[in-house]
This record gives sequence, C-alpha cells and structure tokens, in this order.
Amino acid sequence: MSVSYPTPHINATPEDFAKTVLMPGDPLRAKFIAENFLTDAKLVNNVRGIHGYTGLYDGARVSVMASGMGMPSIGIYSYELFNFFGVENIMRIGSAGAISPKIKVRDIVIGMGACTNSAFQHQYHLPGTFAPVASYEMLRKCVDEADKMNVKYHVGNLLSSDTFYNDESDVPETMRSASLWSKMGVMAIEMEAAALYMNAARSGKNALAICTVSDHILTGEVTTAEERQNSFTEMMELALRTAKALG
Repeated sequence: MSVSYPTPHINATPEDFAKTVLMPGDPLRAKFIAENFLTDAKLVNNVRGIHGYTGLYDGARVSVMASGMGMPSIGIYSYELFNFFGVENIMRIGSAGAISPKIKVRDIVIGMGACTNSAFQHQYHLPGTFAPVASYEMLRKCVDEADKMNVKYHVGNLLSSDTFYNDESDVPETMRSASLWSKMGVMAIEMEAAALYMNAARSGKNALAICTVSDHILTGEVTTAEERQNSFTEMMELALRTAKALG
C-alpha cells in the first residue's frame, strides 16, 4: 500500500513510533504519561489536539497517543498506526463502568474479549458474527506483570458501547439493560475495545484493553474527571511494564 505522510490524522512518520503504543482516550492522559513515566519523551503528533509521544520507559522505547472517544475515533487512529506506521501492538488504557457486583471502583479490568452493540463489524461482510478478542501474548504478559505488582485485577469480557447517553431515559430501564449483559459475565462497559480488537485482527497485529473502573453502574459510585486524568497510575504502570515485556 502506497502511503504519503502525514496521513489525514497523524503528522508523523513510521520512525516516530515505537512498536508498542499505549492509547488512552484523553489527550491530557497521554501528556500525563509522557511527562511522568517516560524519559526523553518527544511530541510526535498533535493533529486535532491528539497528543502523541515517544520516549523510553525503563530503557524500552514506547509510544503513547490518545484515541479520542468511541469506536469511530479509535478505529481511525489504530487503523493508521497498524497499517501505515508499522505499529505492532496497541494497548487501550482507559476508564470503564463496572456492571458486575464482584468488581469495585478503581479495580483494573483486562479485556479478554469485547462484546459490542456497534455495527463496526458489518464492514467485513462476514456470514455471521465476529467475536473480538485480545492478543493472547499481550494478555498473558499483562497478567504476569499484574501479579508481580500485586494489583487488584479481573480478566474477562468488556462491553464496547456506541452510546454514552441513550434513549433509556429512566434509571430502572438503564439498570435492566446493564443487568442483561452482567448476567452473561460481562465485567464493565467502555466505548473502544471492540473496534481496536477488530482492527488488530484485520491487520494481523495485536491489541489489548486495560481499564480502570471509574464508576459503578450498580452502586452509583463515581470518580471525578481530574481523578480519571491523573490518578489511574496503577493502570498506566501496568501497561508500561507490559509494553517493556513485549520487547
């Protein structure tokens, strides 16, 4: 495939990115990681305010770039990184809303799979439904690092939703919808993992979603935007250690 740089969404060249890219949704979270965890971090992209940096974490070259919110947004950025910039591994690091009574706010959830209510998969014209799953190698290394860190984590299914505000106007109906997914063992709701996993599958690359639980749909407990931007350091360190383990 012939590619000219910059692409429509990334003003960089393949040499600017490491093999592994961490993708928080929030551009300010990407900036926070670069400033607090990486050494010799260089800003390699800022198109539309989507901060992208490459630096060193404990000697390993790692990139971190925001994905924006929702499957269309992470779909664009991950597609370009996988297919135009030579990136091999992308880790989504973000927030999720728990729908399992076994999971608490600030726990880490690692997406082995990602259910979805999105039509993203329809572009592939498959004669059935597709089950978006994480890279086993990335998942295994992430769990190994989580055990070493002794952090509270859960591995299982996420739900990638296309809607944050939906037409279920009353709380009982919203709770009923969440409970339908919960009874199938789904841990938490977020908005990006399924598209990332599908792009990775189609590109022959690797992906993993690691999320910190920012709120609990069943209990109503929430964290603030500032906490989500700055305090999810355990998840950030886990992702960076996983990136280093990937080599």
